[in-house]
Amino acid sequence: MDELADIPMFPLGSVLFPAMPLALRVFEPRYLQLLQDVMPDGTSEFGVVLIERGQEVGGGEKRFDIGTVCQIADVKVADGYLAVLGEGTRRIEVVEWLAEDPYPRARVRELPPLVWDESLLSRREQTEALVRRTLLQASEFEDQAWSASVQLSEDPVESLWQLAAVAPLGPLDQLRLLRCATPRELLDAIFIATQDAGEIYDARGTQGP
Repeated sequence: MDELADIPMFPLGSVLFPAMPLALRVFEPRYLQLLQDVMPDGTSEFGVVLIERGQEVGGGEKRFDIGTVCQIADVKVADGYLAVLGEGTRRIEVVEWLAEDPYPRARVRELPPLVWDESLLSRREQTEALVRRTLLQASEFEDQAWSASVQLSEDPVESLWQLAAVAPLGPLDQLRLLRCATPRELLDAIFIATQDAGEIYDARGTQGP
């Protein structure tokens, strides 16, 4: 996995996980150019990383070095923007940021995929139950992007990434999950982070209205 590749990058204010959808409204000229460049060559993909500081509009932001490749599934022309639908595929590490001409580009290394271990099945079921309970709990305080009844992939590794994505966590917690190197490490990290989030909601509940 040490082979390097130069790919277009789309820094965002959110974390993209493998096996998760990504919907974008693209209107900035540099990213419209990115789409124009990647669509005809057959790859139809770009990298997504979380912005550490700054904002995605206008450039000048500071970015984290771990991200995910997004495979474009559909592009529609809308009123003043392009509606892009894609899906996270494989994780990448940014080795070097390249000159932006006109959009961000980076030299990246693909991270090894997770390999499922059947001995983790009980831990996975325990973690999924906790995530669903905490999603239900969180929905009492604020709207959630995912419901407690969200369906997960039947593929065990894909379902782990989906659990990481739907858990009611902030982007920095999600980034730590994206860095995990093994299914056990990922499950433990999801469980601990979700448990901590649940304790926060418990405290909010005891405070009353």
